[in-house]
Amino acid sequence: MKILLTNDDGYQAVGIQSLFKVLGQKHQVVMVAPDRERSAVSHSITLHHPVRMHRIESGRQKKIYAVDGTPADCVKLGLAECFKTPPDWVIAGINPGSNIGIDINYSGTVGAAREGALNGISGLAASIKLDPVMDYDNLARYVMHMVEAIGEKGLPSGTFLNVNAPGIAFSQIQGIRITRQALNNLSSRFEKRQDPKQRNYYWYGTQEPVSGKPDTDVNAVLQNCLSITPIQCDLTDYKTLAQMPKFSID
Repeated sequence: MKILLTNDDGYQAVGIQSLFKVLGQKHQVVMVAPDRERSAVSHSITLHHPVRMHRIESGRQKKIYAVDGTPADCVKLGLAECFKTPPDWVIAGINPGSNIGIDINYSGTVGAAREGALNGISGLAASIKLDPVMDYDNLARYVMHMVEAIGEKGLPSGTFLNVNAPGIAFSQIQGIRITRQALNNLSSRFEKRQDPKQRNYYWYGTQEPVSGKPDTDVNAVLQNCLSITPIQCDLTDYKTLAQMPKFSID
């Protein structure tokens, strides 16, 4: 299969290098990733200045490109410039830190996988909870197992997978759960400080996920399970749509 690989941590990050190494053993992989960290940029794209892409020399058979833009930029540019025919998958990660619950709305990793799905290509975002043990290589092998099991047939149009592993050795994971996105972990914490001129400034503070309902991604990861959540790009609330009253301009 042909795979476009990206992330939001930069092309040199440990997680994307693990995916590149593992996936490249059996598949045609092109890495198009930011030239530096671009975490928490969600699905933003660059409009007000040029985007530049540079080939990284890593051997004749390796195709690695660094882009001075966002993860979504990387996917757009990779699809336009690096493939004569569309790839089978767009894979983003492996992110150091979970992308679960409310956090998926801010995640550049998830934004990149969503960009693949918007282009009619199967997408997958992979992340590991920040902990002393982060088993990148084995999660990369499991990602390869997943995409091979789904195959070139891919996912339904406009759908991508959000995969999150606990921060433990992969052999200790307690199971695989198909989950939904939790909605109970919105962080609004800021640490207020003052500079030498007594002017206030703020550091955004994240919080540890709080366990929620048992069928959610947050709960699965906190119970040391691997979470797989199918996410759709269509944001329409069809239940409310069916109940909306009729409006007139009269």
